[in-house]
Amino acid sequence: MATATTLSPADAEKLNNLKSAVAGLNQISENEKSGFINLVGRYLSGEAQHIDWSKIQTPTDEVVVPYDKLAPLSEDPVETKKLLDKLVVLKLNGGLGTTMGCTGPKSVIEVRNGLTFLDLIVKQIEALNAKFGCSVPLLLMNSFNTHDDTLKIVEKYANSNIDIHTFNQSQYPRLVTEDFAPLPCKGNSGKDGWYPPGHGDVFPSLMNSGKLDALLAKGKEYVFVANSDNLGAIVDLKILNHLILNKNEYCMEVTPKTLADVKGGTLISYEGKVQLLEIAQVPDEHVNEFKSIEKFKIFNTNNLWVNLSAIKRLVEADALKMEIIPNPKEVDGVKVLQLETAAGAAIKFFDRAIGANVPRSRFLPVKATSDLLLVQSDLYTLTDEGYVIRNPARSNPSNPSIELGPEFKKVANFLGRFKSIPSIIDLDSLKVTGDVWFGSGVTLKGKVSVAAKSGVKLEIPDGAVIANKDINGPEDI
Repeated sequence: MATATTLSPADAEKLNNLKSAVAGLNQISENEKSGFINLVGRYLSGEAQHIDWSKIQTPTDEVVVPYDKLAPLSEDPVETKKLLDKLVVLKLNGGLGTTMGCTGPKSVIEVRNGLTFLDLIVKQIEALNAKFGCSVPLLLMNSFNTHDDTLKIVEKYANSNIDIHTFNQSQYPRLVTEDFAPLPCKGNSGKDGWYPPGHGDVFPSLMNSGKLDALLAKGKEYVFVANSDNLGAIVDLKILNHLILNKNEYCMEVTPKTLADVKGGTLISYEGKVQLLEIAQVPDEHVNEFKSIEKFKIFNTNNLWVNLSAIKRLVEADALKMEIIPNPKEVDGVKVLQLETAAGAAIKFFDRAIGANVPRSRFLPVKATSDLLLVQSDLYTLTDEGYVIRNPARSNPSNPSIELGPEFKKVANFLGRFKSIPSIIDLDSLKVTGDVWFGSGVTLKGKVSVAAKSGVKLEIPDGAVIANKDINGPEDI
């Protein structure tokens, strides 16, 4: 593995100047300052690992364990309680709902029946704690963008039977590309001067916040980390039990790729270790091969199970040197760089790390209003315990593909344009473009395309049943 650790004189000077500038940023802690300088130093030294394509091997079933090959689970509730007492659930809660036209944390968007992502997560853990008499705590990793709002929001769960802890991930200054100075030193002192450095930061932030030691002191052993917008990321005792029995310090849930997931990171065996391969690391001449479903059959759901003592050991040793993802942005016309890392890339640093090849149902992310349409429709039901379950009446194992035009991008507009969510249990695909409004009790089946002509409002009447049609005007309904 080619890694260069010495800096050129020019880069060393860059880093020294940056160090002095960052030393004066009083908004952030010493831990954040050193973490940031460390990250930039690694970036400048060009230590990025160059993947030797010929060394990539498909992981065996020992390394990426099929779900039905996981160790069998005891039915005894006493054993279940023992397992749950070792568990902590952590949701990545740093993202804003801006892409869906919402202010505040994404986790407070209403998913179904007036309940938000966070409401459902709390319901699920409340039900577990009540059923087994255990105390699984919930941790929320916020960013400086979501911290204040989240503190207010979690107050409504004060009477629940869950211990809810919030902590912040690091806050790093954006780098001005031109002269490598921190943006906040350029007079941009607002939020735009800063960024959260990706979810790879979950490990040092758990440690720096003091939460890690507190959890270890309570006898907790594993943390289940997942994105707060993945409705499928529910506690799975089968996975936890397997990890404890086999002393696996890390497990990444992967699931078979469909054509919708071709850009997702995948697990490979490389030089005797299991590691994450992201599209950004793939040489141009191999990108099509990476996207193919034949060679790389699985992708990372970002549901991760990690041993808490192992996190402590590796953070203290400064051993978690995940691949750096450079993310160029522009703030008020100034080109800036933010360096980020991903939690999944940490897999190669943990002992006996594995993947678990899980059912697709454990990956149900809501990234756009088209996903909201799926989970609010009759394709899913919501249980009393807060679980979103797929309707068994649908015979097709995959979900319909849904494309909604920009008129539907914001949640408020999306909700306004559907008097009620259509029945889509027999839908294969839906494409909507233009100024389209749906009445109540509409049923969509097969392949449906609805395209309003430019400047014309197209209304789908109440109770309409549309099967395998292209609709361009009222006459086509």
